[in-house]
Amino acid sequence: MFTRRAALMSAAAAILALATPALAAELNLPRQKVDLVAPPFVHPHEQATKEGPGIIEFRLVIQEKKVVIDEKGTTFQAMTFNGSMPGPLMVVHEGDYVEVTLVNPATNTMPHNIDFHSATGALGGAALTLINPGEQVVLRWKATRTGVFVYHCAPGGPMIPWHVVSGMNGAVMVLPRDGLNDGHGHALRYDRVYYIGEQDLYVPSDEKGNFKSYDSPGEAYSDTEEVMRKLTPTHVVFNGKVGALTGKNALTAKVGENVLIIHSEANRNSRPHLIGGHGDYVWETGKFSNPPETGLETWFIRGGSAGAAMYKFLQPGIYAYVTHNLIEAADLGATAHFKVEGKWNDDLMTQVKAPAEIPPSESN
Repeated sequence: MFTRRAALMSAAAAILALATPALAAELNLPRQKVDLVAPPFVHPHEQATKEGPGIIEFRLVIQEKKVVIDEKGTTFQAMTFNGSMPGPLMVVHEGDYVEVTLVNPATNTMPHNIDFHSATGALGGAALTLINPGEQVVLRWKATRTGVFVYHCAPGGPMIPWHVVSGMNGAVMVLPRDGLNDGHGHALRYDRVYYIGEQDLYVPSDEKGNFKSYDSPGEAYSDTEEVMRKLTPTHVVFNGKVGALTGKNALTAKVGENVLIIHSEANRNSRPHLIGGHGDYVWETGKFSNPPETGLETWFIRGGSAGAAMYKFLQPGIYAYVTHNLIEAADLGATAHFKVEGKWNDDLMTQVKAPAEIPPSESN
């Protein structure tokens, strides 16, 4: 019997057949093993370096798991890199070699791989990394272009969009070896860096309009595909769920600190906006070889890409960071909060008069 799952496996096998990899030559370069951390946080790294290129080792373990994505308890069959949506941000410098061990545990049910938008080579390494449950593979590529870039699973045919919108995406940041600059040769440094991955999710509903729950990704596939084809997400969220970066999970900063925000969207366009703040320096296309734009109120993230924005917080308080499709921000979940500590500056903003009743003389 030729099942839908067999068809998906066949599509994946077709991609694998395109690859004719040669054995990798050994490089006589220093190695550095990096322990990745879950977003919005980023592993320790140097912003600029005088060291020569090296081989930077990362390990990504694919996890298929059920997650809760909103305050109503809606469940979602996620497919993830290292268990988070998005997958971890990987930071290297231009000229480094990125060596990724991709692991697909035997407990998983699907073939998976990884396509690096930052890499040079057919399919971004997807053809060389396709692995079945119980397998692992090691891919090495040279970081020749600076900027922030998306990576995602791309196992072939209809599995590609399904795996991407099921959580299998993340980002790489390739820094210039001498660090960031303002486009005029002046160095820029950040005090904090956060990675926000925007996800559009497509959860099927039953005949009563209630979100359905499934026991495995494969069981959810047919219904999910029907929702996906309508191109209307049920949730648009930051970092995997509604409220993932608000309340007690709000991102923190202090007045006077420069914060670098990495924002990726592997599937749809987005328009980030920091309410009450600005993008002092914005690499809208995410590429550090281009000079940043300055003073932006809202910027544009193309689907399938990542961007970067730096802002120095000047006032304390709670700042909402949203996609400025405000329907998606308010109703579908695409909101994060920055909680900023420091002293208020009345010169920048002050309440001249408190709310009060309109005087009778001014009521007409």
